[in-house]
Amino acid sequence: MTAKRANNPSKRTKKIPSHPQPAAPAARSIPARSAKRAVRATPAADPARKSRVAARTTPRAPAERTLRDVVLDALDELKAFDVKALDVRGLTDITDTMVVASGTSDRHVRSIADRVVQRCKEAGFRPYGIEGERDGEWVLLDLNDIVLHVMLPRVREFYALEKLWTANEAAA
Repeated sequence: MTAKRANNPSKRTKKIPSHPQPAAPAARSIPARSAKRAVRATPAADPARKSRVAARTTPRAPAERTLRDVVLDALDELKAFDVKALDVRGLTDITDTMVVASGTSDRHVRSIADRVVQRCKEAGFRPYGIEGERDGEWVLLDLNDIVLHVMLPRVREFYALEKLWTANEAAA
């Protein structure tokens, strides 16, 4: 036989004696000599040190590089050959400079274009469009002020862009 529990509320709620909480550790005080050293170590406390630290950590701004310099350096870095930069300001409103370069293979043409994009982004110039990367025979890169054509030699010979733009220049 089982005994039934009584519905006595005093038996159901047992009070647990409260235990005193351990005291928080006391804050350590820093001796006066150490406190002075700590204050001197922070740049905010010593203005002369703050300027020295800022001068060391602030990157020095390189001389302003033009987009043309960035593009031509990237082409030189990846060994593009037969690079020609044509000034087309008087001939078209599309761009100021047209750069035509050649690569040895379709993979080389694509990697040249990728490196130019990478270097332009690092220098703060945003490319507006890239065409022909999938095939790699002729990659056109629009950088607004400069339009870059990277081609295989046979494609470059077939389209003869330099002759097209310089012939118009001679006629004008």
